[in-house]
Amino acid sequence: MRKDALKKFKKLFEEQKKSLLFSDRVVREDFSVNSDDRFDELDQATSDIEQSMRMRLRNREALYLKKLDDALKRIEEGTFGDCDECGEEIGQNRLLARPTATLCVSCKEEQERKEVLTAAGRTSKSLGEPMNRKWA
Repeated sequence: MRKDALKKFKKLFEEQKKSLLFSDRVVREDFSVNSDDRFDELDQATSDIEQSMRMRLRNREALYLKKLDDALKRIEEGTFGDCDECGEEIGQNRLLARPTATLCVSCKEEQERKEVLTAAGRTSKSLGEPMNRKWA
């Protein structure tokens, strides 16, 4: 990948990371539950739903932050834009559409086909562990 393209991606990732970290601080400050919000059952339910949605948003942002860090690491290592599966270059159009992509279109399509065919092929996106893992 050309150096100017790498610089653009690095700048994009750093800006997104900075934005996520700022929004995380704002959400964290606004995360506390006010005792006035729990006046009656309806207020309690509304407060619980709102808190649940904030938690889901924070979890998604944490996952994306990890992807940004991984992408920045790949840029530093010189492997950004290379498919993790086959080693071929990930197409520029795919990277423009999904800058944190780690698989080329062909490998991603194959991964999705496997996920559809069997639940054993699916992995948890947040934990990276097989969904059918047996807990001891």
